Amino acid sequence: MAQVTMHQAKTQLSRLVHALETGAEREIIIARGKHPVARLVALRPGDTTCRIGVAAGQFDVPDDIDVDNDAIAALFGSAP
Repeated sequence: MAQVTMHQAKTQLSRLVHALETGAEREIIIARGKHPVARLVALRPGDTTCRIGVAAGQFDVPDDIDVDNDAIAALFGSAP
């Protein structure tokens, strides 16, 4: 874990981000003077698996599912 000053973080941001991207550093602490105030970390890659249709075939939607929409909207103060 590296620690840098606020000034170093501002002037060397590209180098610090590169160190995180390549795995050379796992996190970088940014300090104001000697007091740590922030942590710079790499983002984890998001889940890229397809989730559309994940529940397909798992349940049946009733034909009258929307019958109470107006009453529900009225409860929330947004009736038509």
